[in-house]
Amino acid sequence: MSRKIQIKAETTFKYLQIFNGILELTDKELLILSKFIDLSDTVNLCSSLSKKKVAKEIGINDPHTLNNYVKRLKDKGAIVKSKNGYIVSQLLKKDKTIVIEITT
Repeated sequence: MSRKIQIKAETTFKYLQIFNGILELTDKELLILSKFIDLSDTVNLCSSLSKKKVAKEIGINDPHTLNNYVKRLKDKGAIVKSKNGYIVSQLLKKDKTIVIEITT
């Protein structure tokens, strides 16, 4: 027996929520990660410029506060360190539709 489940995720935040059972991110961590993905213009997802944009978008006065979240996101496997900085984990590479196939 085989089942196919298709999930459409309209926003980055909703897309990340699908994988949250694996990553166990808090709502705030999900929000911050989705903003990093949506607002980052560089190869380094968590560059200084990206931190400033994300901090402004979510109402954090000091962008350096986001360093704590970057560390937690790295520790939980949502982002990984590369030679150019941080990138999104392979698990979270964005696709418009997620297909989960279950076979028994």
